[in-house]
Amino acid sequence: MSQQCSIQTAQRTCDAIVLPLVIYGKGFWSQLMFTLHAESMYIDPSVTLCTCFQQARVLPKNYQHILALAFAIKEINENPRILVNLTLGFNIYDSYDDARRTYQATMLLLSGKEKLIPNYLCDIQNKLIGIIGGLQSQTSMNIATVLDIYKIPQLIYGAATVMNTKTPGLFFYQMVPQEGLQERGILALLLHFGWTWIGLLVMENDNGERFLQNIVPLFSKNGVCFAVIERIPKCNTEGMISECFELGSKVKAIIMGSRANVIVLYGESYSVVMLRFLEYVSQLEDGTSKVKGKVWIMTTQMEFTSLAFQRTWDTDLIHGALSFMLHSNHLPGFTSFIELRKPFDTKTDGFLRNFWQQTFECIFPNNEEKDYGNICTGEEKLNSINGAVFETRMTGHSYSVYNAVYALAHAVCSQSSIRLKHRTKADTERDKPWNQHLWQLHHLLKGVSFNNSVGDEVFFNHNGELVAGLDVINWIFAKNHSFHRIKIGSVDPQASSDKILTLNENVITWNRWFNQAQPLSVCTESCLPGSSKQVKEGEPFCCYDCVPCPEGKISEQKDLSDCKKCSEREYPSKNRDFCISKAITFLSFEDPMGFSLTCLALFFSLITALVLRTFLKHHNTPIVKANNRGLTYTLLFSLLLSFLCALLFIGQPQKMTCLLRQTAFSISYSVSVSCVLAKTITVVLAFMATKPGSGIRKWMGKRLTNSIALCCSLIQTAICTMWLASSPPFPDVDMHSVTEEVVLECNEGSVVMFYCVLGYMGFLATVSFTVAFLARKLPDSFNEAKFITFSMLVFCSVWFSFIPTYQSTKGKYMVMAEIFSILASSAGLLGCIFFPKCFIIILKPEQNNRDQIMRSQKY
Repeated sequence: MSQQCSIQTAQRTCDAIVLPLVIYGKGFWSQLMFTLHAESMYIDPSVTLCTCFQQARVLPKNYQHILALAFAIKEINENPRILVNLTLGFNIYDSYDDARRTYQATMLLLSGKEKLIPNYLCDIQNKLIGIIGGLQSQTSMNIATVLDIYKIPQLIYGAATVMNTKTPGLFFYQMVPQEGLQERGILALLLHFGWTWIGLLVMENDNGERFLQNIVPLFSKNGVCFAVIERIPKCNTEGMISECFELGSKVKAIIMGSRANVIVLYGESYSVVMLRFLEYVSQLEDGTSKVKGKVWIMTTQMEFTSLAFQRTWDTDLIHGALSFMLHSNHLPGFTSFIELRKPFDTKTDGFLRNFWQQTFECIFPNNEEKDYGNICTGEEKLNSINGAVFETRMTGHSYSVYNAVYALAHAVCSQSSIRLKHRTKADTERDKPWNQHLWQLHHLLKGVSFNNSVGDEVFFNHNGELVAGLDVINWIFAKNHSFHRIKIGSVDPQASSDKILTLNENVITWNRWFNQAQPLSVCTESCLPGSSKQVKEGEPFCCYDCVPCPEGKISEQKDLSDCKKCSEREYPSKNRDFCISKAITFLSFEDPMGFSLTCLALFFSLITALVLRTFLKHHNTPIVKANNRGLTYTLLFSLLLSFLCALLFIGQPQKMTCLLRQTAFSISYSVSVSCVLAKTITVVLAFMATKPGSGIRKWMGKRLTNSIALCCSLIQTAICTMWLASSPPFPDVDMHSVTEEVVLECNEGSVVMFYCVLGYMGFLATVSFTVAFLARKLPDSFNEAKFITFSMLVFCSVWFSFIPTYQSTKGKYMVMAEIFSILASSAGLLGCIFFPKCFIIILKPEQNNRDQIMRSQKY
């Protein structure tokens, strides 16, 4: 530490505020600290920037932080509405990026003299009231450790992650938004572009470790995986140059070899210097500057700060990078303030000559040196400098310095107002200890709120963090090594989590490697609709296989973890990528099959009616009278009803049709089969009665046959009554039997009762078939058994085949199978029993007489 500078104007001294800034000095990196003075005065305020270090080499771009401080003080001192009867000035201290020197500088500014006397305030007229610093959180923490003893507030314009976690009781205020806002903003950016496979580079320090602890679980929870996580050691001495080159080669190999196209870089302000070495190392090793393009996402701590000798290095690697920056606004007065600076004015700015020489790569001659090289003329233009080396427009960190000075000025202004309101206690106030005034200043800083010169509101939350958003910047580098920063979006701390990021992706310029197409950074290509992700065993969850959705399920979007079922009224498309509404279907009269079956049922009904009319017309003929004429009429009428019952199965199911269709058919058909059974038994008894001495003749007659038909029919009626009483059929909707249809049907209610009805009809048919088969060889003149055998054979064949057919079909085809079985079995009875008789009655009437029958002619 070479010298402390203080401002004295008209025999007035000021209290102090300190601001550390990064410079390129004796070590690889150093820290500057500024002290600011404020006290009562009665003349126009003035400010000067004094030389505190001799032969210090300033990192050109960070010199802007110094100028931002000076510009802010100049504006405040020239504005009488902020500090009435007060002026501001500052001193500068250097930490040299060394903890011991940082503590020494802090103790020195507390003593108030060049000679350090710990815990003594030698210069009672220069009372320190606050500190602004630093760019790196470790330096700020070292300062805060000492300042906490005296309760002196510190306004930090750089990262404060370490301070938040290690020293929660320190008195400091962050001129940057909370760290969590940036983390959520990065996540929102990744999710917006679908980048789920990324690399991560962090500096090997406490801030980097804290960043890892925060984002790894946060990103993983939201579906982002890490292809590579690397830590970059800090190269902070000239002796580590060779190690830095080796490190650059290692990082280059890892990053460029990764399949991730997006790299999140969390570093310090100087990290871009290290990043630019990647391309330089590639050129040294391969003889080419062509490096695989990546999308670099950089954090707020970083600025595009390059060393002067890097100005001509290629920038293809970081062209198109995205970064989160502290919100800043253009201050026209600041640009003019910078452009008016001349290198010969060393009295007010001791850094300017060194800055000028490094920026323009020239020297100012002196008497001792003969070989001057490139001579500085002093007419060089600052606005012609490469922006990576120095910018005339205020950047994010400089804007934070600017706002920090104003925040402290407003707090001092409020403190002065309070003193004026209690002027009667002036003597008492003058006797109060120094730290009591600092406690009051703390309270005022917590509640400070103002709009700066460009209208941005500045205030702190309850944690002492600046409430402000972040800008998302796209960095575009030209072939002449100049660059442009384009604001493409912002992060709003007040917005909900799903709207925290606003982005205009149409103005983004991507790295030339991607040919201006939006980069893709995923471990596995997206799974198209119709498929789902299946995580590969032993690999991150972002690496997966795409498997087709199983039958009955769909996926409508890309990269779904699981397929979903369609609703009951929908079915999957062929590609299983969307649901299609099912068609409502039933066997209608307009349906081709429904119309055909209707015509067939009506046709057989008409035939049956004609047969019945024929028999009624020839009711006195022998062939009609044979084998119980009344039973024949009952059989024909029941067959007519059976054919008509088939019509109940066609059309949209209603409550009444569902109740009638099964019961009406089963009862009418049971009557038919009962009549056939009665006829069969009558044939057998008639043959047995013709034997001499037979006692069966007394059982012969209509009473027996009618009793058989009636009893068998009543049993079926009783079964149907029980069915309707316990669980009757009802209209229902079948969503599942047919994939593409919603089938309107009649639910049988009780399946057991349904099969009981069919089973009973089958039992009657089996008995009739058995009896008729045994009587088939009886003399023809008394025998219908042969025709009954054929009719029962048809009946049994139809209904035995109906059961498996009914079980294997679905939807309206089940109804069609039942209708077809009804028509086929009824037609079998009608044709086998009555066709031979109708043939004789109509076409062979001469054979329809008793003599022909008694002669045992065969018909």
